[in-house]
Amino acid sequence: MPTAIIADDERLMRDQLRLRLGQVWPELEIVGEAKNGEEAVDLVRELKPDLTFLDIRMPGKTGMEAARDIGAQSNVVFVTAYDQYAVEAFERGAVDYVLKPPEQERLQITVDRLKARLSKPKEAVAENVTAMLSELAEKMSKPKPSYLQWIQASIGQDLRMIPVEEILFFRSDEKYTCVQTEKFEALIRKPVRDLAEELDPSLFWQIHRATLVNVNAIEGVTRDIRGRHLVLIKGRPDKLEVSRSFLHLFKQM
Repeated sequence: MPTAIIADDERLMRDQLRLRLGQVWPELEIVGEAKNGEEAVDLVRELKPDLTFLDIRMPGKTGMEAARDIGAQSNVVFVTAYDQYAVEAFERGAVDYVLKPPEQERLQITVDRLKARLSKPKEAVAENVTAMLSELAEKMSKPKPSYLQWIQASIGQDLRMIPVEEILFFRSDEKYTCVQTEKFEALIRKPVRDLAEELDPSLFWQIHRATLVNVNAIEGVTRDIRGRHLVLIKGRPDKLEVSRSFLHLFKQM
């Protein structure tokens, strides 16, 4: 049975990747989790996993630095929201990379490649990495989507430009969409379905047909007496309902 560890400083991301891997590769045993690069290196030395899923950006020792220390002890797969890191990842011997948030279809491709690599002698690995680099170069040559960086919203009679990273969540009713930040609430007329296409999906998750939430603002998930899943927002009393079609994001919380 192949073994793996997951290293990411965000528990939500670790949980989601564990869930997705369980769906596409049930035989894979996750033997440990790390919150930073130092812990990942220690776990690899202790547990000797076949695979190590490393977040690129972690406090202290980064995923890149951890990969250098891990070396040939474990096959490394980088987990990242940034395509530009992937080339360097391959150059450091990574088998593949997974974009955040992990999607089942894309993760299945990674898993198929990992299975193939684990079944081959080490001398065949270099050829596989070269092929993947060619595929990645083709992908990165395509124009990248341009996401919204600012939201123009009304506060009373005033208009304000709000950086999207300061927005905790968007919630729509029949006429308006509420834009909630830590300090104030504003209104826009653009519906959530349009915002979902214009915002970076690695920063904002749609959890309901009328709700988008900033991943960095999520404190956790709870259930009410009716069995509904509710997202808790850091530093606020708001509880945002998660509709059934988006429950897979929070299954293991």
